[in-house]
Amino acid sequence: MEGPMRYLDPKNDLTFKKVFGQHPHLLKSFLNALLPLEPDAQIEELEYLPSELVPEIPEVRNSIVDVRCVDQKKRQFIVEMQMLWTDSFMSRVLFNASKAYVKQLKTTQDYQLLQPVYSLNLVDDTFIKDRPDWYHHYRIVHALDTGRRIEGLEFVFVELPKFRPQTMPEKRLQVLWLRYLTEVGEKSGEVSKELLAQEEVREAVEYVKESGFSEGELAAYDKYWDGVRVERTLLSAATAEGRAKGRAEGVLIGQQKVALKMLRLGHGIEEVAALVELDVDEVRRLSSSKP
Repeated sequence: MEGPMRYLDPKNDLTFKKVFGQHPHLLKSFLNALLPLEPDAQIEELEYLPSELVPEIPEVRNSIVDVRCVDQKKRQFIVEMQMLWTDSFMSRVLFNASKAYVKQLKTTQDYQLLQPVYSLNLVDDTFIKDRPDWYHHYRIVHALDTGRRIEGLEFVFVELPKFRPQTMPEKRLQVLWLRYLTEVGEKSGEVSKELLAQEEVREAVEYVKESGFSEGELAAYDKYWDGVRVERTLLSAATAEGRAKGRAEGVLIGQQKVALKMLRLGHGIEEVAALVELDVDEVRRLSSSKP
């Protein structure tokens, strides 16, 4: 008797590219659902473009998946699946989109031929801590009159850990695709009937069945997660070290402020050092620098 069907996580480099990097009709459905495109500006056809080498993020080498394509209007779309958030990622996204925008023209062509570039970034991490919303749309707008904007570059960031399915009939496909990314995986014994009821999502589910992957592909799948786990550990350790250093520096600054006040009140250097728990030489340095 066969065991339950096992699925691989679609956010992995191998699976994400197998689903969205090899099947343009699925990528078209995904982009139309996730991007802020007007009803009369939906993507009708897609053609893949080669992924370009861009500057690496020093702390993150294994967590970025990149899919690039162009539609019938020559608009370009860059899709990034980012497992870990770093401050450098935003700069990389801006570099990617700007480079794609500039490279549309040769030196002899008219700037009016430039078409928009859309950057869709799916982040399996939380990077805006003080807001509950998970969908973030950025574009170039007038600082005072946000209705006025410069066309050309648009950015969407989705914080996947914050996503919760909602009753949004007009955005049903968006919710289904995000549920596909967040619910389907190694821990999901069964896939929701709602996901399987939608044709494109059902097909995408089929492509991440473990039975459809070779031993070599499964090894590459596991290796990718190993790299992500190592990077997550290193980033977590670096963050903790930075916080600890910040706390230590804060304590030192507080000690120095108290020591200066005591010196101004006429307390002796050795007395201040003992009470504030600073080195005598440090207090002497503060004494010589006080106004």
